[in-house]
Amino acid sequence: MTQFDVDLFVIGGGSGGVRAGRIAAGYGARVKLAEESRMGGTCVIRGCVPKKLYVYAGRFGDEIADAVGFGWDIDPPSFDFSILKVQKDREIDRLEKAYRGNLERSGVDIVESRAVVTGPHSVTLLKTGETVTAKTILIATGARPFLPEQVAGIELADTSDGFFDWETLPKSVVIVGSGYIGIEFACLLVRLGVKVTLVFRSEYVLPHFDLDLRKALTEAMTQSGISIRMQASVDRIEGQRGRLTVHLDGGNSLACERVIYATGRNPNTTGLGLETAGIELGKQGAIPVDEHSQTVVPSIYAVGDVTNRAALTPVAIREGHAFADTVFGGRPVVASHAMIPTAVFSTPELGTVGMSEEQARESHANVVIYKTSFRPMKNTLSGRADRTLMKLVVDGDTDKMLGVHILGEASGEMIQCLGIAMRMGATKHDFDMTMAVHPTAAEELVTMRTPFVPAG
Repeated sequence: MTQFDVDLFVIGGGSGGVRAGRIAAGYGARVKLAEESRMGGTCVIRGCVPKKLYVYAGRFGDEIADAVGFGWDIDPPSFDFSILKVQKDREIDRLEKAYRGNLERSGVDIVESRAVVTGPHSVTLLKTGETVTAKTILIATGARPFLPEQVAGIELADTSDGFFDWETLPKSVVIVGSGYIGIEFACLLVRLGVKVTLVFRSEYVLPHFDLDLRKALTEAMTQSGISIRMQASVDRIEGQRGRLTVHLDGGNSLACERVIYATGRNPNTTGLGLETAGIELGKQGAIPVDEHSQTVVPSIYAVGDVTNRAALTPVAIREGHAFADTVFGGRPVVASHAMIPTAVFSTPELGTVGMSEEQARESHANVVIYKTSFRPMKNTLSGRADRTLMKLVVDGDTDKMLGVHILGEASGEMIQCLGIAMRMGATKHDFDMTMAVHPTAAEELVTMRTPFVPAG
């Protein structure tokens, strides 16, 4: 019988790799995990967590202004970015230690080194040159920011990875890209007093989301003071940080102190040595896997953003857990990518689960739409003009809910709960028969009775 140094070698200490390693160790597997940077990966160190903390910071300005309408006498507020940066760093340090501690308590051996695959059952640690043999190898190296090399001066731009290292805020910034990262950065920075210009190629923000929400969020961002340049792209960047000029393809130019490129992330597979084991990479360097996260090489698996299936932290965690259950727990589990609830932490916030109206009409003959737009109760006294939009996409033949979309305060919290109902196959009748909680914004989800009929 062939003997291996470990049962499982995990490359990558992000959310997916850490979960897989902990669960596998809990099943009695001998696990070694290599991480070349900080434990916790993109989400904890330079993604979801610090982003959400900065989002909260930006929204407090709105809360302070809104309080005046409720009788509060507010002195002119002030904001100190250096305090936020210190507090954020302290929290990230705490979380990194928690990730490391959870692994160590589970019995996982942590190696601080870059690791590369050197065969179907072997991994080499570049820091020491040591080769470790493993019965199973799991790739969980996540994704890295994409920078278009054809753009002259691209080296002058920051990415989301570097943004959270900023010690001070610029007075002005140009953000390129209208996906999750670009939208969230634009909304939080404008509320921290930065002059923000958002440049993107599409007609509205957030391609692939429901069009009504895209239009409404684009309008809300404009009202918040963000300058939006739609259907535009960058030709070149000139100058130096602090005094940059961004030249657009139409001949216009934008002056700013910093540029952030948020045009997506590609699977982090460069130099991993996967070809030595017989794995051919897919589009953008993604690792092709089956429903159990297994590659064409039976001993090698991959989870998370590196597979380019659904680049969301909870998905990576679920895939990592399912992998460990399947390979080491003796019970095959599939991490379903259907009906994934997701939120964009823009301001206003966006939550969605299921099909957009456009997607539904491509696959269903009879689609019925219910939607409402209203001014939230809090805004009636604060005087804020923001509105909440809610939309239900229903199969007119079966009454099954196909999609739910919300733009407004706490939509991320609402969509998590709605994801359960959608996962269970809720119908419009189920929504109609659910008692409303009054007064809330969420009650509108169960009180919409009249289908939307487009004008004309």
